[in-house]
Amino acid sequence: MRSSGRAATDLRHITLEADVSKHAEGSCFARFGDTHVLCTASMEERVPPFLRNSGRGWVTAEYGMLPRSTNVRTDREAARGRQTGRTQEIQRLIGRSLRAVVRLDGFGERQVRLDCDVIQADGGTRTASITGAYVALHRAFDHLIREGLISSQPLVDQVAGISCGLIGGEVMADLDYSEDSAAEVDANFVITSGGGLVEVQATGEQGPFSRVHLDKMLRIAEVACDQLFLIQRDALGLSRDSIDT
Repeated sequence: MRSSGRAATDLRHITLEADVSKHAEGSCFARFGDTHVLCTASMEERVPPFLRNSGRGWVTAEYGMLPRSTNVRTDREAARGRQTGRTQEIQRLIGRSLRAVVRLDGFGERQVRLDCDVIQADGGTRTASITGAYVALHRAFDHLIREGLISSQPLVDQVAGISCGLIGGEVMADLDYSEDSAAEVDANFVITSGGGLVEVQATGEQGPFSRVHLDKMLRIAEVACDQLFLIQRDALGLSRDSIDT
């Protein structure tokens, strides 16, 4: 039993609340325990230069942690004049994860910018961002459909992310910060509802780890993401039994 009272494979209390922003075409407030992330999707009637006249759209992401999202205040990266390597890595991960489940030729020459702003951090901010960003992106495409700008949903699958780790020789799911900082192995998995792997990030913090532990973390992550897919569908008001997005 963990300090939170959860069993090793239990997730934190997770909620995904859609349509929390008045102005964004799509939005979702993702809560993974005490990690809270506001995800918005903004539609732009233009694409990067490399996609002009291609008939294809683009999905990109930006990620940031607000100054008091942690126990001490940190300066805004804009005030420093540059993003950290961690920020760049995470926002690229979010963009890759969402593009993996989108038909880029399915919404014209438009760009969707996903903004994931961490309001409160307690571990797993990147995976919470990916899971919430899916809901925000779905809502943004719903907006295009309502406006008669596209005829069908370009999302072809669901995608979600979850953290796992090895602590005291035991594999655990959905680590909070105290667990993450003590883990012998720290891993993040991005998985589609069709069973595909988009990204696997796993690091031996205190030395090498075995294939057995990696396989066990993957199995736990798959079960966890199945739960997240249901929460996403509930947030979007979609049937749990239907396989369409």
